[in-house]
Amino acid sequence: MSEDIYIGLDIGSHTIRVAVGKSLPSPDGKEQIHMIGAVESPSRGIHKGTITNLEDAVASVSKALEQSERITGLPLRGAWVGISGSHIISQESRGVIGVARHDGEIRDEDVERAIEAARTVATPTNYEILHVIPKSFIVDGQHGVKDPVGMNGIRLEVDALIIQGLSSQIKNLTKCVYRTGLDIEDVVFSILATSESVVTDRQKDLGVCVVNIGASTTSLVIFEEGDILHTAVLPMGSDHITSDIAIGLRTSIEVAEQVKLRYANASPEDVSKKDMINLAELGALEEEMVGRRFVSDIVEARVQEIFERVDQELEKAGRSGMLPSGVVLTGGGSKLSGILEVAKQTLRLPVSLGVPIGVTSVIDRVSDPGMTTAIGLVLWGKQIRGESRKGIGGMLKNVKQLDRVGDIFKKIFSSLRP
Repeated sequence: MSEDIYIGLDIGSHTIRVAVGKSLPSPDGKEQIHMIGAVESPSRGIHKGTITNLEDAVASVSKALEQSERITGLPLRGAWVGISGSHIISQESRGVIGVARHDGEIRDEDVERAIEAARTVATPTNYEILHVIPKSFIVDGQHGVKDPVGMNGIRLEVDALIIQGLSSQIKNLTKCVYRTGLDIEDVVFSILATSESVVTDRQKDLGVCVVNIGASTTSLVIFEEGDILHTAVLPMGSDHITSDIAIGLRTSIEVAEQVKLRYANASPEDVSKKDMINLAELGALEEEMVGRRFVSDIVEARVQEIFERVDQELEKAGRSGMLPSGVVLTGGGSKLSGILEVAKQTLRLPVSLGVPIGVTSVIDRVSDPGMTTAIGLVLWGKQIRGESRKGIGGMLKNVKQLDRVGDIFKKIFSSLRP
């Protein structure tokens, strides 16, 4: 695979998404990602972000990859793969070392040793570390240091966020991808990749929460002063809205899904009481008229519950109603009509719809909020390759460390390939 081609693979519970980007020079002399492929394909064998049927999942991913190769005309050999699910957990850690050089100057090796020290935390049984993300450094008691390389000191400390996943789920995901013949560049916590495509560094400095509403799960990450404060995966998503509609209207899931896609609105006050829906036109076996306002009442209740759970996570981080850049909604579930108004009322924060930024393309699908994770994985890959040549700094704070984690994944799971 050419060094300037990047592939992001987002394996969701409802849809498999593949994004292919190419690095091109921009007018200001910097490199910019131009999206040359964006594919969506229905997924099977995946529930709540985890593999439940390996054969079905492999077939779904293979189909999406084949479509991507036909569209781009390129063989896809390696990809950055997103992982999500309620099994993902995060915890704080601190690493402390003594500076090695006699003159006290801090080098890249010292930073890597500090981060390695932060890795030595007690992980829960059957869990593996996905990411070690340095938040800030402390040099001889001086807090808030973002890049200590070149500074002088005797004692170097790092505050890091450790993101871990269940070993069995990670192995099932990597086995699924390897069986399609695709190599894995790295396994990335999906919501972190999503945030790279929908929020700016300025928003991360001021304080922002990115909420990705998927089919079976809702993921979120909170940033402040450029650092990750908190992450969470909630076991509810847009499929729960479909289920509520099916129960409320006493109809099939298929009809309920069409009702949601065509007529649902999370703000009942925006819907006339006179508006009616004929379920027979949407696939029901019998003629049945239901009020669109009634459907909106059902949808509003579930959407409010989702955002109440999001607000509980904001409270855990001490940021409920206190993020200047507000909340950015993304994912397929964020396209529901009226959802922004409900989010503003429930979270008491400014809310906007997140679409990919910092990329160019002539493909309409690239602007779809559902593609943000796949595109974020492409941007994540570009940052790893680009920043690894610049030492500590940039989006990942310590790309060399994450590159090393990616190498570990390749070694551990290479035996899983057929």
